[in-house]
Amino acid sequence: MSALAGHTQTPAAFDPAYLDTLQKGIRGCRFFTVNNLNRDFVGTRGFSVVFRREGLPQVLAEFPVFAPYLDRALRGDCNAFYLNPLQLEGGSRVDPHIDRSLRSYCKDISTPLAVSVLYVAVPAGLRGGALVLQRGRRTLAKVVPVANLLVVFDGDLTHSVERVDSPGLRLSLVCEQYLLDERELAAIPSYRIETRAKTY
Repeated sequence: MSALAGHTQTPAAFDPAYLDTLQKGIRGCRFFTVNNLNRDFVGTRGFSVVFRREGLPQVLAEFPVFAPYLDRALRGDCNAFYLNPLQLEGGSRVDPHIDRSLRSYCKDISTPLAVSVLYVAVPAGLRGGALVLQRGRRTLAKVVPVANLLVVFDGDLTHSVERVDSPGLRLSLVCEQYLLDERELAAIPSYRIETRAKTY
């Protein structure tokens, strides 16, 4: 990954049959509802899984459908992760921000080393919904969502998702990947689900 580009894109990252299984698994999950993320995430749905490296077996036991994605996406040099399915529909957007989703556990936490995004489902004729990556005021890329595209970008980049201006549901699976020091890591749960679902 070059410092200039700040990201990589891998098309056709998985077997198409896996994408169908993953989509059904996410949308059918009891935790999947109006998002628990902050106000930057306008009109989105999803849930989040916080875990340290040693909590990975629990994640896979609860969400076996995530296994192929995590096997490919997780970096060996990271020790804490924030995983979240993210669904946008007409009128949804994500405002510019830098990921630090674990700061609710440790206020001065470092930014992730990397963020991995897999586009699970993208409606035909999607208007809007592009991922915009910036370093400072400089736009490095505008990634147009395509199903089965895996994007990995530097965790310190400002990024946003343009407003979706067409019908249909744009679904991605996002993982923030952190390399934390002992103090930071001690504040992070080994495994925790964050959701606004009321029935689990």
